[in-house]
Amino acid sequence: MSMVERQVGHTPISTFDIVKVGVGPSSSHTMGPWSAMLDFIGRLESVGIGSVERLGVTLRGSLAKTGRGHGTHRAIVMGLMGEDFRSADLDRMPGKVEAVRHSGRLVLAGRQEIPFDPARDIVLDPQAPCDVHPNTLVARAELAGGRSLEETYYSVGGGFIQREGAPLDVQEPVNLPYPVNLGADLIRWCDETDSAIHDVVRANERAWRADAQIDAELDRLFEVMLEGIETGCHTDGVLPGGLQVRRRAKSIHDRLMAGRRYGNRREWLRQLRQTPTDLATATSWITAFALAVSEVNASYGRVVTAPTNGACGVIPAVLFHWWLFTPGADVEQARNFLLVAGEVGCLFKKNATISAAAGGCQAEIGVSSSMAAAALTAVLGGSPRQSLMAAEIAMEHHLGMTCDPVGGLVQVPCIERNSMGAMKAVTAAQLALFGKPEEARVSLDEVVQTMLETARDMHSRYKETADGGLALRIPVVLADC
Repeated sequence: MSMVERQVGHTPISTFDIVKVGVGPSSSHTMGPWSAMLDFIGRLESVGIGSVERLGVTLRGSLAKTGRGHGTHRAIVMGLMGEDFRSADLDRMPGKVEAVRHSGRLVLAGRQEIPFDPARDIVLDPQAPCDVHPNTLVARAELAGGRSLEETYYSVGGGFIQREGAPLDVQEPVNLPYPVNLGADLIRWCDETDSAIHDVVRANERAWRADAQIDAELDRLFEVMLEGIETGCHTDGVLPGGLQVRRRAKSIHDRLMAGRRYGNRREWLRQLRQTPTDLATATSWITAFALAVSEVNASYGRVVTAPTNGACGVIPAVLFHWWLFTPGADVEQARNFLLVAGEVGCLFKKNATISAAAGGCQAEIGVSSSMAAAALTAVLGGSPRQSLMAAEIAMEHHLGMTCDPVGGLVQVPCIERNSMGAMKAVTAAQLALFGKPEEARVSLDEVVQTMLETARDMHSRYKETADGGLALRIPVVLADC
């Protein structure tokens, strides 16, 4: 288990660090390396970008074993060019990366042209020891005058990175009115202030930003989720990467829409709300929504990392279905949903892991399902204790889930697991709403600790290495990713 994650653990974490806009297909293998390269550029600024003559990146551990399928090479190239995944034109990304591959040259930070051939200068070293974290990369620049600069980075899940030797907490210190490290802390603050979970979370978020900024960012997250669902439900074809996985969200969507016509988003949403509400249709919609976002993610699209990209379909599917089909659901409740979900994700980040390379898929789909379960319970009228009960139930039934992506791609079994995680979240919420938290035999804090212990005990072949499980059953020839 990563010492980096454990040390970062109990520093304040904003819900917007856990639930944030990112780019597919992987938060740890795409966003993390991309952020590492942006940080490395910042380090090079101190010695002068113009002094850089050559540059190379070595990928170790899980990054070396599954990085190609996760688009790590693309992320490194884009990051070195100074592109930011939060604002980059993703439609132009393939062309930009291909131009570097073809020419063997890269414009570092958009200013200094240097020789760079991804096939030569991005080195895979899967056997190198990764004592701190299995997602390790080393960036080295050769500078004029025989000098050099080398930095080691750890991509610790959810897009978070840590540079070796850097302070673990580089943000300005904040004093939260209601510090939360454990689920028990959250319940205590809710009891003492007679508040809902989202009220406590919002009060803490004010340490970073004003209410108007909080609402604007929550609305942006909802919009990106909605765009992902809309795009995925209207896009057919085969996913990139060479596994030849066909998109399925559109076919499910079209069958459920049964020929209903619409010309814009507003009409589409109105038609969606008029579809039947029987159990089969409801579960099919949740499935379609989860697949839609996951397919956008697998296609290098922009999604909400919640808490990771591999699990990005769970929360949108649950949130969007609730928002569409629950009478009285409004934007304020949707914001509360995201605040509750983010806080539960923070608990796992602080006390366990959200990295599949460190803890298997339980750290991604399991955590996302737990987040969605707590949030759904809250907006359906559940108490704070019932919300955390739902989170515990969801994780309890994801414990031990392995991460064994076929070909290292975030496709099989990852995409289907998003729909399963969403359905488990709904079931967990229903169990909690009908349950009595005082009679529960397992608390959320106990299941988080159990998840951490399970992660430590899990064999490395089941931690995003493509060395075990389903990854060994299906031969695949990867396309350039």
